[in-house]
Amino acid sequence: MHFNFNFSTGQVLWTLTLAALLVLLVVLLGRDRVRRFPWFTASVVLMALDRLAGRLLYHRLPLVLSEEIFLALADVAAIVALLVVVEFARRAFAGAGRRAWIAATLALLAVGGVVLALWGPWPSFKTLMGASETSVLRLMELFAQKAALLADVLTIQLGLLVALCGRRYSAGWRSHTQQIVIGLSTVSIAQLAIQRTQQLIATHTIIHGAAEYQRVVGLMNKLNYAFAVICLVVLVWWIMCLWIDEPGTKKQGTGIRDQGSESGI
Repeated sequence: MHFNFNFSTGQVLWTLTLAALLVLLVVLLGRDRVRRFPWFTASVVLMALDRLAGRLLYHRLPLVLSEEIFLALADVAAIVALLVVVEFARRAFAGAGRRAWIAATLALLAVGGVVLALWGPWPSFKTLMGASETSVLRLMELFAQKAALLADVLTIQLGLLVALCGRRYSAGWRSHTQQIVIGLSTVSIAQLAIQRTQQLIATHTIIHGAAEYQRVVGLMNKLNYAFAVICLVVLVWWIMCLWIDEPGTKKQGTGIRDQGSESGI
């Protein structure tokens, strides 16, 4: 018996990723993690919404309206990504002093600002400040790209800090904070690496014919598939980690019950 499902690689990865996002939301709600990580939960909701909107609305709406919807989603997602960085920085280093907080924040923002200035082209001021609707869309696109880039750079730096110093504060080994930050850093590193690789391919590749064009397009698709696989692995990692209680949680609960039984309660 031969089964032929006629599913492409992109369709399979899209379906698995959406399913993993929905399962992660169920875990966040069912295991009562939303109160601890509200902005992270909001980012997961936005990721699921973006994938659904892309599949249901793309090529089914007028071009300008479609761009407005997806750019608005991208802008909101970029803002939430920055708030996620703040959320986990506060949780990971809750015991740090005020001077350490200020110094670390300035250092991270300085690195992020340098990367933001040097990574990718910046459009001219006249292009952004025009009165046309196209200028508004370009401004929305630029904000989404640069804010997402800043969030990725800050996330990678936060991941390094958590790995090096998290155990001294509130993000020890196997804590949910550290596990989520590790996943976020992995996705950000993969995102920047694949974006840079695609930029180099697009800049330095000279197309001489249809065959070479198809080869370049196939390579770009493979890079996108690789990133989708990394995201899927991270989602599964988060599902497993957030389903399990942090070390010491059950033990503390057992200790309370034991004290109650000893006191005759």
